[in-house]
Amino acid sequence: MMNRIIEIIGVLISLFLASCSDVADVRILNPNVEQQQHSMALATNEPRFSWKYESNERDVAQQSYRIIVSTTAENAEKGIGDLWDSGVTASSKMLYIPYEGKVLCSRDKGFWKVFTTVSVGQNNKVSLESEVKSFEISLLNQDDWQAKWIGHEFDDDVLVGKTRVAARYLRKEFNLDKNIREARLYVSGLGQYSAFLNGTEIAPDELLKPALSDYRKRVYFNTYDVTSMLKEGDNAIGVVLAGGRYTAMRIDTVHPQWTGLNNCLHFGTPRMILQLEVIYNDGSKQLIVSDESWKITNRGPIRTANEFDGETYDGNFCLGRWNEAGYDESQWMKVELVGGPGGKLTAQPNPNIRVNEVLKPVAIFKKGDKWMLDMGQNMVGRLVMNVTEQNYGDTVVLRFSENLYPDSTLDVRNLRTAEATDRFILSWEPTFIYHGFRYVEISGLRSTPTVDDFQGLVMYDEMPLTGSFETSDEIINAVYHNALWGIRGNYRSMPTDCPQRDERMGWTGDHTTGCYGESYIFNNQQLYSKWLFDGEDSQAQSGSIPDVWPPYWMNYTNNMTWPGVFVTAADMLYTRFGDDKPMRQHYDAMKKWLSFMKEKYMVDGIMTKDTYGDWCMPPESLEMIHSRDPNRITRAPAISTPYYCHLCGKMADYAALLGYADDEAYFKNEVANSTQAYNWQYLDRHAYRYANNTVTANILPLAFGMVPEDFKDKIFDNIVERTEYELDGHVSTGVAGIQHLMRTLTDYGRGDLALKIASDDTYPSWGYMYRHGATTIWELWNGNTADPSMNSGNHVMLLGDLIIWEYEYLGGISALEPGYGKIRLKPYPIDGLDFVNCSYNSVSGRIESNWKRNGNRFEWDIVIPANTSAEVCLPTNDGYAIQSLGSGTYHLKSKL
Repeated sequence: MMNRIIEIIGVLISLFLASCSDVADVRILNPNVEQQQHSMALATNEPRFSWKYESNERDVAQQSYRIIVSTTAENAEKGIGDLWDSGVTASSKMLYIPYEGKVLCSRDKGFWKVFTTVSVGQNNKVSLESEVKSFEISLLNQDDWQAKWIGHEFDDDVLVGKTRVAARYLRKEFNLDKNIREARLYVSGLGQYSAFLNGTEIAPDELLKPALSDYRKRVYFNTYDVTSMLKEGDNAIGVVLAGGRYTAMRIDTVHPQWTGLNNCLHFGTPRMILQLEVIYNDGSKQLIVSDESWKITNRGPIRTANEFDGETYDGNFCLGRWNEAGYDESQWMKVELVGGPGGKLTAQPNPNIRVNEVLKPVAIFKKGDKWMLDMGQNMVGRLVMNVTEQNYGDTVVLRFSENLYPDSTLDVRNLRTAEATDRFILSWEPTFIYHGFRYVEISGLRSTPTVDDFQGLVMYDEMPLTGSFETSDEIINAVYHNALWGIRGNYRSMPTDCPQRDERMGWTGDHTTGCYGESYIFNNQQLYSKWLFDGEDSQAQSGSIPDVWPPYWMNYTNNMTWPGVFVTAADMLYTRFGDDKPMRQHYDAMKKWLSFMKEKYMVDGIMTKDTYGDWCMPPESLEMIHSRDPNRITRAPAISTPYYCHLCGKMADYAALLGYADDEAYFKNEVANSTQAYNWQYLDRHAYRYANNTVTANILPLAFGMVPEDFKDKIFDNIVERTEYELDGHVSTGVAGIQHLMRTLTDYGRGDLALKIASDDTYPSWGYMYRHGATTIWELWNGNTADPSMNSGNHVMLLGDLIIWEYEYLGGISALEPGYGKIRLKPYPIDGLDFVNCSYNSVSGRIESNWKRNGNRFEWDIVIPANTSAEVCLPTNDGYAIQSLGSGTYHLKSKL
């Protein structure tokens, strides 16, 4: 009999209070449409409704719901669903309830609320209702647009090499002659825009808009309620345009067909489409659109804004009150009808980038005639200044970098060709750029600055922080901090590889597994849902998918590990957020890609094609990275074939979920056939190893369930032998292997070895980065000594499955059902850790798992959110004591 003590405090008190009270402490929390936390107009006319609960009670379970959708807030408040009334539906479901009412069209609005009945404990039922919420449908059809694409080609644009394009300033005056009921602005400016009405910026806290895309396939626009910004009488609208990613940051005219470090996909010069729709109180309408009547100039203060090279703002070119009515525009030019980029105008489904945190520098010191600023943290965003005593015409130059030389001068070698320099004359804040930096070199100041004169604006896509994690180990905590800063620093309306050098691309392989870990720390649902459209839009007619989305670099190299994120990100969105819509939307494109790869590169069940190998495995000199040493580098089929099986297995799951029985059978058969062929050709049944016996070659088939049952322990022993003894408990894998290392070690009983790797601070390890001054994650394990040409200080690809392991193994939080309607709580109290505090604010509610151990005494505080349940696995000295618990707060104890 297991020797355990399980103590649950407060059960009798909770039951007593529930039985004596008619009003339980339960509230509907966060009723939303499409999981939006903001007031964005929807990009669909088929909205889905979700909510969760907040409660201090135990065993809270939803029994039924009723959703009503109305044309007015008043009707919704009264419970009148004149657009849709779901009726009382017996169900515990609270995620993605589909709208099934009258057909919704562009511009339609809905006001909704949900009524629910919940049980609390065994004897109490409570009826609840949410507040009234609203939604609005944006423009869904191309024929909703009467506006035209406008812009102008200017002779002084530099469209070769490092491009330099001055911002365009566009304006139009118009008269509104009646009382205004409401007004909506639909606008897209390529590559980036800021819009103004009557001198006031529209949504000034939304930056670098609109979201990035392959403009040949899709162009995002934003929707704004501008009713309060308009007035009866004369009005003026103004827009500033910059090149963004529409105008390539680099153009190689010698080799225009090649895209890479010297060349980016170039679409054209800045242009805009805008439609302002005004509805008067009498029901009549007025339309103000972008057309030939607008005026334009490029003689404004933003002289250039290149994402790689920085922004130059010259206040001598100030245009005055150019975005207000009555302005003298006689020196401005007429716009040209320039034609659109070809992509479908699409309402943007994800929030824009914002300033989500403000940092104060930790130090400033003088170096020669320049000032050096240390932010204390490698960050992504902008620097703003509050500096006085400048003379008219003074130029202040800011140069950004992640590193300093030993003599405290700026080290910009890892930026490659990126200049990362802002120049300001009579101004102190940029508009259209961002930088990845810790240090700033400032020249041109007349006064002596202090750290109080500067602020670092931390920029990334707007999204909630959902996770927290800490342990008793200094290294693990520091690496988690670095991971958080690295992840959010690489969210730029696409997940990128790095934020500082002449790259900043949506490299897919960096996130094939990393996206799962990222989604514990941040609610990245809308970002990744959008990015999957970037992936499908990038797909070639053949089925090939590039390594970079959107394909600003046209890298169609055809491999499994990098574009594999097309399949795994959809799985992440389903398992983590309970959203099956992405897999439904992109299923055919995923299937097309896998069919293309099979037809072109599969030989006798073996996927022969790989491109990057186990990228960046230590030691990482450029010679070693690009070497083909057969004893060091994992062979191509030993990476591509296991990944093919892994991805086909997920596709079989998708097919089963979607009801595609033939496809399910096909993908299962692909897994079986390739597994058999792979084991026949690459499994050494005498030495118990795969391929050339690298850790990655052995760990991938083990993690993906390809190893024959009677070989699993021996294969794992081989991994341990190499990792623990030959490498003294250090990492030996690159990007492919690190994605499954930590979980596989722990699954096969060596959580202690995983902990040693996680807490190590000698090369190669995450802790080594921290010990050598890193505040984010390096691109290379030896980032402090590596060749600067490939040595980003802010990459997340080497995180692998570390964050997943921390939340699901150390913290013990994982989903038994998609969206955490059912949860597994199963921590691993590995020797060497005294405590772990872990929380995750899931779409179904906040989950907490906080444990500590003192000798053989184990104490564990858990929180299970309302309307969910958990399989609770309490560690004991004889394995785990497993029980099912309903929602609530529990304190558990055992002996280990």
